[in-house]
Amino acid sequence: MVIAVSGKGGTGKSTLATLIVRYLIDRGERPVLAVDADPNSNFGDKLGLQPDRTIGGLREDALKQKHEASGTPKQRGIEYEIQQAVNEGSGFDLLSMGRGEGPGCYCSVNNMVRTFLHDLTSGYKHVVIDNEAGMEHLSRRTNDKVDLMIVVADRTPTGLKAAQRIAQLVRELDVVNGQMGLIINRVPERLCSEPPGVETGLVETGIPLLGCVPEDPLIEDFELHSEPLLGLPAACHALAAVRSILDNIEH
Repeated sequence: MVIAVSGKGGTGKSTLATLIVRYLIDRGERPVLAVDADPNSNFGDKLGLQPDRTIGGLREDALKQKHEASGTPKQRGIEYEIQQAVNEGSGFDLLSMGRGEGPGCYCSVNNMVRTFLHDLTSGYKHVVIDNEAGMEHLSRRTNDKVDLMIVVADRTPTGLKAAQRIAQLVRELDVVNGQMGLIINRVPERLCSEPPGVETGLVETGIPLLGCVPEDPLIEDFELHSEPLLGLPAACHALAAVRSILDNIEH
C-alpha cells in the first residue's frame, strides 16, 4: 500500500507521515519504506535517521559520468547507487529524493531511476511518502499510483484553500489509484469531535474529512529536544488519533 502525505508548509505533514510509519510498525507491518520527497526534508529528523545519499544527488552524479555508446549512463551503476541510498532503521527504511533537477537533460537518467524505484518499492508491503506541496516527485519519479493520499491542513480558511489547491493538482496529475482524504491537524483536543469553522471549507475543498489530530504537548516536547517521534509513548493523543483514522479507513 502506498500512502502519500501532502500539505502546505507548517501544517505538520512530516509529523503525520512519521506517526503513520509508527502506526504501521506497531501493527507489525515491517519493514516500511519511508520516502522523503520534500527537498526541504525533515522526515529523517523526525524518524531519527539521516540519509547518506539522495536520489537527487545520484541523478547529478549520473549526468556527469561518461556515457556508453548508446548515450545512456550505466544502468548497473545507477541501480547500485539507489540500493546504497536506502538507509536502514528499526522497522523501517528511509529513502530521500533530495533536491530537484539542475540544468541539463535528465530524461534517460530519470527513466532508469523510475524503473529501479518501482522495483525497490514493490519489495515493501507499505510505502509512506512525505511529499512536497507540488507533488513533483509523484509525477516524475515513480510508476506506482498512490493508494491513499492524505492532504493535511489546519483549521484556517487559508489552510483549507491550500488543501483545495493541492487536491486539484493531485487530480490533474492522476496519481491516486485509491482514496484521497483530508486531515485537520493541530486541533484543540476539546474540538476534535466536532471541529468548528471548517464545515464550509470542507464543502469547498471537495475532499472527504478523514478526521482531526489534536495538538499534543508531547510532540512539541519531543521536537524541541530533537527526539525521534517514533519514540512517542503509545498513549500519545496525536498518535491515538492517527491510529483511529487509519483503522477506520481499513475497515
